[in-house]
Amino acid sequence: MGAQWKHAGRQANASKRGAVFGKLAKEIIVAAKIGDPNPDNNSRLRAALEMARRQSMPRDTIERAIKKGAGLLEPITYETIVYEGFAPNQVPVIVECLTDNKNRTASDIRILFRKGQLGNQGAVAWMFDRLGVIEATVPTAGLDIEGAAIESGAQNVEPLEAEDVPAGSTGARFFCEVTDLDTVNKALAAQGWVITLSELSYIAKNKVEVSDAEKKKQTVEFLGDIDDNDDVHRIYTALA
Repeated sequence: MGAQWKHAGRQANASKRGAVFGKLAKEIIVAAKIGDPNPDNNSRLRAALEMARRQSMPRDTIERAIKKGAGLLEPITYETIVYEGFAPNQVPVIVECLTDNKNRTASDIRILFRKGQLGNQGAVAWMFDRLGVIEATVPTAGLDIEGAAIESGAQNVEPLEAEDVPAGSTGARFFCEVTDLDTVNKALAAQGWVITLSELSYIAKNKVEVSDAEKKKQTVEFLGDIDDNDDVHRIYTALA
């Protein structure tokens, strides 16, 4: 999806497994802290746990992250910080960080944006819509995703990329109003969908085409460098 660079844990390779687990653990900790530590009552935590299992995250690491979020182990606090600016070739980008050290994160982000342009709050946010996004699969091939969207109360839907969908299944990305995220989550779960992602997202109103191959490579490498930072949780961009 052009509006979102990459979710924590997606497209990982073996050399980055430790970093991926770290980002997944942060998501689990935050989800357990701001909501019920029981995943049955916390759609964000359920989605985080499903993604962790798909990445073969060790069970004890998952359980420890839940306990940290619930305050049962040593206290840990992550703050969400959002940075806005432009990647090379004037591609709008929003970077969402989870950090326990704001000064370290700010310094890292300033350095990473030397090849782009770091802006003030609101610099590019107006170019994006704030929506709830849910990614889910169901073990039935060829299911009517538009019908599922209507039944669940989602505003819009699109199929997931083939590589993100298990064989013999249907995968879809549902969009909804921010206030409807939990309701749509529960409705899809009741229909038999397995939620793999549930978040508030920034969706670009207009995509930016970078037709020159070398310039597009430059933009993609810039986004990849940012994504490699341990404090960066999600990246949203208008890159087509």
